[in-house]
Amino acid sequence: MDNRPIGVFDSGVGGLTVLKEMKRILPAENFIYVGDTARVPYGVKSRSTITKFASQIMDFLMEKDVKLIVVACNTVSSNSLSYLKSRYRVPVIGVIEPGVQLALDRTKNRCVGIIGTQSTIRSHKYKELIIRQDRKIRIFEKACPLFVPLVEELLFDHSITRLAIKGYLQEFRARKIDTLVLGCTHYPLLTRALNRFFQGKVNLISSGYSVSLVVQDILSKKRLFSGRRKKGSIHLYASDLNENFRKLSRVVLSDSSVKMQLISFD
Repeated sequence: MDNRPIGVFDSGVGGLTVLKEMKRILPAENFIYVGDTARVPYGVKSRSTITKFASQIMDFLMEKDVKLIVVACNTVSSNSLSYLKSRYRVPVIGVIEPGVQLALDRTKNRCVGIIGTQSTIRSHKYKELIIRQDRKIRIFEKACPLFVPLVEELLFDHSITRLAIKGYLQEFRARKIDTLVLGCTHYPLLTRALNRFFQGKVNLISSGYSVSLVVQDILSKKRLFSGRRKKGSIHLYASDLNENFRKLSRVVLSDSSVKMQLISFD
């Protein structure tokens, strides 16, 4: 048994959707979450900058003696995951591969849409992994850079958000996709608006659940499960502890007892 915490990080608040699922499936574990809210969004930055920021967060989590780290950010997972896995001694889990597997399991007409930040879509990681397993699947990719700031401003189902969704995804509806990969951990918070746009006819794939199962499997195989029987804790760190982060943390996690603390990266 291992009572050390699990580290989770994202460029902002989106990774809280992954943390929520992990906490549901692994309630006895302690979690440390880092949201780099002062430097969000990552999706428009260069690969070298993304890797630099991610490494700074990883170093911080390692100082906290975490036993496993979940990179709850598609942009980092698509640009820097291999480097992070090679540099750090603990298991490092990204969000792309679990999401790909779930999309392959859910699609019926083998017509899949992928949305994400500019950097994630430019990397073609989702497309490459899907094609590697099924070359006959039709894939349509689209960068949706406005979605992250809309989520950060808590505009989950606002008229402006609905207009952005229509502008970005009208072509996906015309192509009759039956599965849409939400290639950014912020995007599950737009589920209601996305379901309305697609009239509930499209599978929305977020990686929180599938990532949680991967983590559970690793904890079991490496005998890293917490030995406690009571509910574990959540400690949140943010590089800008703004009111939006506070509000969204409460909304997503439904836990007013969560500790929050400001962190600085030089």
